Amino acid sequence: MKIEELMDRRAQIREKALKDLQHSEVLMLNGHFDYGNGYHGRVYVNAHQLFRHPSTIWRFAQDLIDLLPADLVQQTEVVAGPVTGGALLAHTIAGLLDSRRSLTHPPCSFAPFNYEAAGGFTLRPFYRRELKGKRVLLADDVRNTGETFAKCAALVQDAGGTVVATAEIYDRCEAIVDLKVPNIALSEYRAPENYTAATCPLCKAGMEITIF
Repeated sequence: MKIEELMDRRAQIREKALKDLQHSEVLMLNGHFDYGNGYHGRVYVNAHQLFRHPSTIWRFAQDLIDLLPADLVQQTEVVAGPVTGGALLAHTIAGLLDSRRSLTHPPCSFAPFNYEAAGGFTLRPFYRRELKGKRVLLADDVRNTGETFAKCAALVQDAGGTVVATAEIYDRCEAIVDLKVPNIALSEYRAPENYTAATCPLCKAGMEITIF
């Protein structure tokens, strides 16, 4: 496939994914949402809706893999992600990657990052051992600032693994952390600014609030 054709196909995949996310009410636009942290806004990403039906995440994961460079598909040894959404996506990608490779290729492994209120993200000893010397693809459902990826990458490096890329279903285009590795997003959408609850113009306009 020529480079121009490949780029066009990838653009089509991303465009369709953005529409599918809206159709399945994962990406909700032009509403009035209370985020529960003192801010309101027009856009909400309902990750619970994304994982409600296993077939939904399988479909999006397959589309995301279609966007991965061929060499990345071949070299990834472990797919890891933060609980809950990122871990579910990572587990799905790990399984699907094996279906894209030869039967003689070593099977892809999976590793979850747990979250503890007191200490943040952690990696259990079993998975630390599994990551040593391995090439790791980090996956998450949504990328906001990129800080979650950075914290998970630090755990991978501390365990002796190497992060080769990051990937997500939806990128808010607000990343402030650069891991110096490729990032692959199935869909991208820059959300409009959020408002403090006290100054929210949507509230002043009497627009109904949705709380999840």
